[in-house]
Amino acid sequence: MVFGWLTGRGRERAAAAPASEASPADRLLEAIVASMPDAAIVLDRDSRVVAFNAAARTIAPALVRGALASLALRVPEVVEAVREVAAGNEPRSVEFSQRVPVDRWFMAHVRPLAGAAPATMLLVFHDLTPLHRVEEMRADFVANASHELRTPLAALSGFIDTLLGSAREDAQARARFLAIMKAQANRMARLIDDLLSLSRVELIEHVHPETPVDLVPIVRQVVDGLQMLATDRNVEIKIALPEQPALVPGDRDELTRVFENLIENALKYGASGKRVDVSFSAGASPGGEAETLVTVRDYGPGIAQEHIPRLTERFYRVDVTQSRAEGGTGLGLSLVKHILNRHRGRLAIESEAGKGATFTVRLPLVHTASTAAA
Repeated sequence: MVFGWLTGRGRERAAAAPASEASPADRLLEAIVASMPDAAIVLDRDSRVVAFNAAARTIAPALVRGALASLALRVPEVVEAVREVAAGNEPRSVEFSQRVPVDRWFMAHVRPLAGAAPATMLLVFHDLTPLHRVEEMRADFVANASHELRTPLAALSGFIDTLLGSAREDAQARARFLAIMKAQANRMARLIDDLLSLSRVELIEHVHPETPVDLVPIVRQVVDGLQMLATDRNVEIKIALPEQPALVPGDRDELTRVFENLIENALKYGASGKRVDVSFSAGASPGGEAETLVTVRDYGPGIAQEHIPRLTERFYRVDVTQSRAEGGTGLGLSLVKHILNRHRGRLAIESEAGKGATFTVRLPLVHTASTAAA
């Protein structure tokens, strides 16, 4: 085993060399440890630090070669695991967390080095933080979804009990309750549809569509389909379409969903401004690639700055009461974000309270010979 050679006979040979001159074995050991992706520390039989990599410094900034590991680690579970491995030469793994400067979780693996001097150890820290974050998100998602479904379900159950009881023979009450029940059932259907759509998009988010589609007819179709809602809200949709096609690599149905969400939101939440503008423009990505920009702007009450960074979070709402009154599920903008991620696109949100809101979709144009020549 290479670690046995490095920490056993290799180190014995190096003992004869001058203290200021590192042996080839020591240099190779340090190079191997430095190349490890996880934080790693090599300890001798007395639990003193022999070598460590830069990642280990993020966990234990006070690490010093030749010093006792316990002085830098200050994690009782890890120190105890090192002590037990040194005494019994059996591998140990322990999980621990750090709360400063931010919450992080790690699994520490302490292993004796095969063929090395007694109790010479390798300590490796595997970062569990991403897994914990995903688990927290999953738990929050389930809790939020359950709450959103429970509310209309409770309303349906209550009205059913009423119709089976006191309102059984009241035709006027029956008609009013049935209308409310239908609205609640529709709300549940929208929520389930959004949950399924979001789940499907997340599963294939890493698979980027390559089929060229023209955004111009997609946006025109969405605007035509929402004219009835615009009329009901007394809002005028002004649309400025380009003369040339705006070809992007994409999935037509998913992109239709993006603009349905954005324009419908503008009509619902910016209705007081009496106008929604939809326009196209050209732009470039930070890498210099040609993009097409589709902007949806309303002139309603706008959005306070503290809400903007969280608008694409699942179930996040600026005004929960208004969102539910409008039939919103709290998943629309999250779905938009994930669809755009799959299309290598971006969503920019700009707003000031009292001055409306602007949502800009940026998508890469189809790469053709003409654009390459330009």
